[in-house]
Amino acid sequence: MRRFQLIGAVFLALVITAACRDVGGEGGDSGEGGGTAQSITIATPNPSAILTANLCAAIGEGYLEDEGLEVRVEAVDGSGAVLQAMIAGQAQIGLPGPGPVLNARVQGEEPVMFYNQYAQSLFGVVVPEDSDIQAPEDIEGTTVGVGTVDGTEVTFSRAIFDEAGLTADEDYEFLPVGDGGPATAGFERGEIDAYAAAISDVVIIEARGLPVREITPDEYLDLFGNGFTTTQGYLDENAEVLQSFTDALNKGTDFALGNKEETLEHCAELNPEEGSDPELSSALYDALVPRTEPLEGDYGVFDPDAFQRWHDAMIESGELENPVEDIEASFTNEFVESGS
Repeated sequence: MRRFQLIGAVFLALVITAACRDVGGEGGDSGEGGGTAQSITIATPNPSAILTANLCAAIGEGYLEDEGLEVRVEAVDGSGAVLQAMIAGQAQIGLPGPGPVLNARVQGEEPVMFYNQYAQSLFGVVVPEDSDIQAPEDIEGTTVGVGTVDGTEVTFSRAIFDEAGLTADEDYEFLPVGDGGPATAGFERGEIDAYAAAISDVVIIEARGLPVREITPDEYLDLFGNGFTTTQGYLDENAEVLQSFTDALNKGTDFALGNKEETLEHCAELNPEEGSDPELSSALYDALVPRTEPLEGDYGVFDPDAFQRWHDAMIESGELENPVEDIEASFTNEFVESGS
């Protein structure tokens, strides 16, 4: 069995509900050629700045400002809340997972993923190191913790358990317990037996002194995770803004992959509380940033076959009541393919 690396840092729980910061200028002239900065709000599903280390780098290194963009980052609770903020017009860009995006499209909304932030899997199913659970089929009769009821981790783990012949609410149940620190408490109180986790949550759990073991089947480890997303309406009217954002983000991704210490300094600017624990920040970087790098191809590109796998798994599990009529309308590679 694979194990996530145990780290000895004591986790300082993030208490930010809406971590907001205006970056890229004061709303006046911006960019190399001057002119008025274009303001955009980005909603993230988690207060961790290191979750979007490339965005931190794009902000800190001035790449967004060079593109004439002024960015406000707001952390909300999960992918569902990210999509709600976008649909309500409170954010122009968000970072949801593919499962919630497909669900939203079935419900008549039009989110479009345009940058694959996590080309490699961001999720896993873990149990305490001393647990009797050795494989997904052993989940029968247990309670599985999740961050939120509508998070991508639910879609991801449900597909795994379906393949093992288990049915949610009959053979096992999901229990929303929150991210990282609260999940650790759920294990300690005996409320959950396993946890469907983002990799960042696993790092936090182990930092709080609870070694865990992963039971995710190998074939699920290459499913992509969250990606930068907009609405079809915003894309139609602001393609040039999204192109500028993508160009800056590509530079930020390249910088983040090659400059750990500087990137962590930029992330600490966005979330000082997270940055106050250097050992934890370092471990989060080591766990998360390498997963933004595609196994092949360019940064940010979506594989249509991988999107189809997400869709088919959701149909099989019943998480999607109806198929998405046009799966390829759920994402676009136009900005990464035509980037500077």
